Amino acid sequence: MDRNEKNKLREAIGEHVDVSNARLSDDEAVFLNDFIEEYDDKFKGQSTTRQVSHDGWSSEGKYTRTEEYTDTFTDDVGIREDYQFHDDDGQSGGSSREIKDARGILNWFKGHS
Repeated sequence: MDRNEKNKLREAIGEHVDVSNARLSDDEAVFLNDFIEEYDDKFKGQSTTRQVSHDGWSSEGKYTRTEEYTDTFTDDVGIREDYQFHDDDGQSGGSSREIKDARGILNWFKGHS
C-alpha cells in the first residue's frame, strides 16, 4: 500500500475511532477499515458474557468468587467491557470501560480471537 492510500485509509478510520498516537501496519489499517464498514451489520449491539468461578483465601477463610465479563459493541463504533464479581462472603464490585481507540480495538480482537 502506498503512502497516499494509507493516509486516506487512516483518515477514514479516524472519522470513527481515535487514531492519534497509533502506528498502524497496512494489515491493521485494512482490518480496522473492514471492521468499521461492517460494524452496523455484524457487530453493533452484539454482546457476549462469560462467567468464571474460583476459590480464594482471606483472613476469614476460604471463599468462592464468581466473575462475569460482558463485552458489548456499542451504538457508536467501540466496545464496552463490563466486569462484575460476587463473593459468597458478601463482597461484590465491578468496573466498566469503553474502547474507542484504534490500538485498543486491535488489542481487544487479538485477545478475543
